[in-house]
Amino acid sequence: MGITIKKVETSKELKQFIRFNYEMYKDNPYSVPDLYDDMLNTFSRDKNAAFEFCEADYFMAYKDGKPVGRVAAIMNNRANETWNKKEVRFGWIDFIDDAEVSDALLKTVEAWGKKRGATEIVGPLGFTDFDAEGMLVEGFDQLSTMATIYNHPYYPEHMVKHGYEKDADWVEFKIYIPDAIPDKHKRISEIIMRKYGLKIVKCTSKDIKKYGQAIFDLMNEAYSQLYGYSALSPRQIKQYIKMFLPILDLRMVTLVVDSEDQVIAAGISMPSLSEALQKAKGRLLPFGWYHLLKVIFLKKYPKVLDLLLVAVKPEYQNKGVNALLFYDLIPVYQNIGFEYAESNPELELNGKVQAQWEYFKTEQHKRRRCFKKNL
Repeated sequence: MGITIKKVETSKELKQFIRFNYEMYKDNPYSVPDLYDDMLNTFSRDKNAAFEFCEADYFMAYKDGKPVGRVAAIMNNRANETWNKKEVRFGWIDFIDDAEVSDALLKTVEAWGKKRGATEIVGPLGFTDFDAEGMLVEGFDQLSTMATIYNHPYYPEHMVKHGYEKDADWVEFKIYIPDAIPDKHKRISEIIMRKYGLKIVKCTSKDIKKYGQAIFDLMNEAYSQLYGYSALSPRQIKQYIKMFLPILDLRMVTLVVDSEDQVIAAGISMPSLSEALQKAKGRLLPFGWYHLLKVIFLKKYPKVLDLLLVAVKPEYQNKGVNALLFYDLIPVYQNIGFEYAESNPELELNGKVQAQWEYFKTEQHKRRRCFKKNL
């Protein structure tokens, strides 16, 4: 029998689509599974606000009656309008080491996109930048993070074989926590505060909601020129405020405001959930909740933290304002006992972001790639 591609249409098929990744990587020490319920919400047209401006279908590949691959086909109409492109995205792609399987999956997305007027296919990308993006091409022996994709080394080999080429790369760093705030870092921070009339704000549980909207508005502004970015809608922002703010340790959230109390920079980090998610195996029930509870609420922290968000208002970029964030956060990281931070993906050519690590000991340990092909 040959390869059969079937569109996901029932809840049972969607469950198989989600669980395929878990089964494929269940014994892999570097892969970090998503929570099943989070994936259900992501793929739900009713619950994911991205469907206000996205179209999507999901497909499974079968060989001899057995599931051997999966892929999502996505049109982000807002991103296409923003960047004046006609791209179809492939995302959440997984496949066994069989070129016929990967080819069938990609050809399905290509045909799906052509029917909707696409002239290029790109990926792996999700609905928005809040979904995991980029195929791992370096760092296969490094533990993944909750915000990124892990894949076998043969994946990118298949992409090249099928005529895909590099469109963009992201790099990731281990950033080691220094014993003290670097002197130059400290001097820059104090000068910047005096020069621009800025101050550092630490949120309490009462006022984090006050700043929640401002943080995401800042992100929309600061990230507007980044690869493939499409602005978050008001409904998406409400979803993310509800989803993320309640689980943050507010010691690890730092804001910088101007003289009018306008947020001009934000740094949000949290303890790594990678090991807890591995132990949970993608499920909150029956016992998965316990492993996440230990980290999020009981504060049994690992030695690693994730930098979730670093954003600076465009007119303050390249002025040293990001130094203020770590001027405040470094003592917090030291007190908690973290050894290093995971930067999470940064665009390879984004010198503004990578320049902020110049005063730290760093190690670039992963690279991921977005591929493209003309249709």
